[in-house]
Amino acid sequence: MTSPTQQAPARRPTAADGFVVVDKPQGWTSHDVVGRMRRLAGTRKVGHAGTLDPMATGVLVLGIGKATRLLTYVVGADKDYDATIRLGVATTTDDAEGEVLSVAEPGAVERVDRAALDAAVADLTGDIQQVPTSVSAIKVDGKRAYALVRAGESVELRARPVTVSRFEVLEVRPVTATVPDGDPDVPGASPSVALRQAQEPPVETPTRDVPAVDIDVRVTVSSGTYVRALARDLGVALGTGGHLTALRRTRVGGYDLAGARTLEQLETQADADGTLATLPMAEAARATFPVRELDEDEVRALGYGQWVAPSDRSEVVAALSPSGELVALLEDTRRRGENLAKPVLVLAAH
Repeated sequence: MTSPTQQAPARRPTAADGFVVVDKPQGWTSHDVVGRMRRLAGTRKVGHAGTLDPMATGVLVLGIGKATRLLTYVVGADKDYDATIRLGVATTTDDAEGEVLSVAEPGAVERVDRAALDAAVADLTGDIQQVPTSVSAIKVDGKRAYALVRAGESVELRARPVTVSRFEVLEVRPVTATVPDGDPDVPGASPSVALRQAQEPPVETPTRDVPAVDIDVRVTVSSGTYVRALARDLGVALGTGGHLTALRRTRVGGYDLAGARTLEQLETQADADGTLATLPMAEAARATFPVRELDEDEVRALGYGQWVAPSDRSEVVAALSPSGELVALLEDTRRRGENLAKPVLVLAAH
């Protein structure tokens, strides 16, 4: 609470309902970005469409005001990533932020040739069954998997269907990885031992350098796919272990890096103009849904929650008024033997 002699920071004017596409910086959680955006947008009504790990950078779609109601449809969109996979070392989190779990046996990394790599990548492409990373937010008996792992518990998650429509190898290069030395459990550490070690207070540990291979890849995946798990499974398939060392999300559905702004750019714009600029809801909808143009009678009917003539589309459709305003999201269905479009979300009052 501020004292009578102190002045609270001036609250920014509330930004217009719409989307903001952020180029998330490394080291920030998605929640951190939402917190910053709440201050910039002058409202607490801010949400995001799909978490990015602190290590990752890139496209994070945020909804402001009424546009938060559209985010659920963006979450399910496919996504593009650029990533670097390191073969030769496995970690507890399947990325560079975890503890070393195992190191490849001598010569294992050197024996991986391009033919073997391409075959393993092909096996992880298409419709596959993927076991999510153990430090995911998936709930197990009502608790988040990552919380159980951090508490030292062993977590076994079920495989689930995902689609990897592109898994392209861009570059392969030998590197040197630094790992703990003098640990009898490396190489060949068991998960239970390594996870227990991860809970102990950090101490100065001697290190050693081991051969590894870094693979730059570009992937397109369905919602719910873990790129970290692809790195893990590639390492398992090649007998080397593997983890993710870099991850950049370049696209979420219809939103890509070309339309993203850094937090610094957003703050500079908001300071200069007085209000944070947003992507209007109608434009945001065009990037996510097929569009249907309404007449005034349909706008009025939808404002009252009434159904209208069908859109003749199998997916959800964004319905725009003659003036270009996003009125509703529509979905075709049958009612009393008749095809009609029902409003699944009404955004503009009559």
